Amino acid sequence: MDRLKREGLGMTSQRTRNRLIQRLREEGISNEAVLDVMASTPRHLFLDEALAIRAYEDTSLPIGYGQTISQPYIVARMTELLLSRAKSLHRVLEVGTGSGYQTAILARLVDKLYSVERIGPLLEKARRRFRELGLYNVETSLSNGGFGWAEEGPFDAILAAAAPASIPAELKEQLGPDGVLVMPVGNERQFLTIVSRRGDSEQFDVERLEPVRFVPLLGGVVR
Repeated sequence: MDRLKREGLGMTSQRTRNRLIQRLREEGISNEAVLDVMASTPRHLFLDEALAIRAYEDTSLPIGYGQTISQPYIVARMTELLLSRAKSLHRVLEVGTGSGYQTAILARLVDKLYSVERIGPLLEKARRRFRELGLYNVETSLSNGGFGWAEEGPFDAILAAAAPASIPAELKEQLGPDGVLVMPVGNERQFLTIVSRRGDSEQFDVERLEPVRFVPLLGGVVR
């Protein structure tokens, strides 16, 4: 990692990050813990050097393999929803590690984070970034993310960063009592969706929120 990236100079400076945080406030993000973590997390480290100059734009950016690093507003929105709805944040699952940016935000707000990714090279890059940032409460696995990580469940909360056509039964089954799942759902038209388990029953409440655009949740593993 070169000196520019390591020190966060120029277009990756703290001043530039703070402008992004102000924009998130104006767009309705109000959870101060989420905003503080996003202000101190170097998003440019999760992008290839050629795109680092755009790291603090409020937009999604390509990370290879047909995947993207999510728009900061969406990261903040989904994280804020998870924190406000989950009754516990002891064990949390993320589906779709990707660049690791959303993982890095969540890891600083929950006790233990489990993250699954289906594309091997992306996961290896993300693991290196977690080590560089000292994020030691993150466990990762190369696997078919649509199936979650049943061996480590149940989870207090699940966040998915890719959109299935419908809510995967496997993820609902991995929610613990009063567990909450936040994910985009849909094909041509996707909506941010919250699934809440009623106690330890087999009943779930589903809320459909604003329209979003995510990469599709695909099966299989790419090594």
